[in-house]
Amino acid sequence: MKTILIVSGGIEAVPGIHRAKEMGLHVVVSDINPNAPGFELADDKILASTYDVGATVSAAKQYHEKKRPISGVISIASDVPLTVASVAEELGLPSIPIAAAKLASDKVAMKMRFREKRIPIPWFSEIKSFDHLKQIVKERGFPLVIKPVDSRGARGVLRVTEGVDLNWAYNFCIAESPSKRIMAEEYLDGLQISTEAVLQDGIGINPGFSERNYEHLDRFAPYMIENGGQQPSNLPKQVQNAISELAIEAGKALGVTTGIIKGDMVYTDEGPKVIEIAPRLSGGWFSTDQIPLATGVDIIGAAIRIALGEYVDEDQLKPKYRKGVAIRYFFPNPGKVIAIKNVEKYQDVEWVHKLMFFVKPGDYLKDVTNHTRRAGFVITTGSTRDEALSRAQEVVNTVHIKTIPLTN
Repeated sequence: MKTILIVSGGIEAVPGIHRAKEMGLHVVVSDINPNAPGFELADDKILASTYDVGATVSAAKQYHEKKRPISGVISIASDVPLTVASVAEELGLPSIPIAAAKLASDKVAMKMRFREKRIPIPWFSEIKSFDHLKQIVKERGFPLVIKPVDSRGARGVLRVTEGVDLNWAYNFCIAESPSKRIMAEEYLDGLQISTEAVLQDGIGINPGFSERNYEHLDRFAPYMIENGGQQPSNLPKQVQNAISELAIEAGKALGVTTGIIKGDMVYTDEGPKVIEIAPRLSGGWFSTDQIPLATGVDIIGAAIRIALGEYVDEDQLKPKYRKGVAIRYFFPNPGKVIAIKNVEKYQDVEWVHKLMFFVKPGDYLKDVTNHTRRAGFVITTGSTRDEALSRAQEVVNTVHIKTIPLTN
């Protein structure tokens, strides 16, 4: 029995852990949270922060040498490619190169590599100081996106317009960067797309393709909060192919020839452009639930097999069908949660794939400033994209997370 180390034990990793168990693997899960949901399914656990490269490498090496040899390492729904690649290098396991993981962990370095390789990207610049930001605004105008170079979950990401206090925006953004480095980027007006491709020896197949939803940009301004996504896409097939191919080329530009490539893309009037590339399985229930539901492709199983050094037949990566799938998030008013109503109406509904909440009565909700502040989500299916969309919207409109304002 082979052993796989999954670097992440959060709730979104649970379906992937379950899939690894189904494949007959001995599963080790690492996470700093002793109550991580993934530990309940794991055969063994390692207590180490997914973001602490040194601690995870040390703990994995000790487990590998003294308890049970590890055959592969992977993360699921956790943005830790450098941790995974470092463990793999230390133990001599298949993985993306360390250099590629480092580029993916530094948004400025990533964009510089893309520019060098002529990958279409928005204009960008690292922000050296507040005066430098003011100079950029003077030269480029509004709107601009500013973001930390090394953060996750939309923390610190702002769409800066004329009404935004630049001094506040600068300090807010830099506070969300572990290294205190931030960057400015051209705001691209166009449809945003999530892709997810599998690369083997430089050949890529992209089964994951979802249109991202940003209908609440004005409501949550200046924070850039995504409200879900839907598939299949309405874009022409040749456009979808161009976007998928660009994401794969961007991944190869980072140095990834075998592995998973998650793309954050925008389709503009000038054609597709790359916002970011992550050499890992996506979160947001995209890789674990939405892609399999929409296409029949077991991308989690494929990623696990690649992490073990195995080859996945291309036919297993090509979509078997294109079904309607939609995800939408809940955004209740800030305050104290006193009830979650009407959930029972959808408990046994066939087209509700998942209805989950991150809050419960008694919890206190702050303003939504990043994706970790979303209160819950629903994933719906349908014979068409529009049917899945209307069903998701129905659930969001019917299920009510009731809050009361805080007096202090």
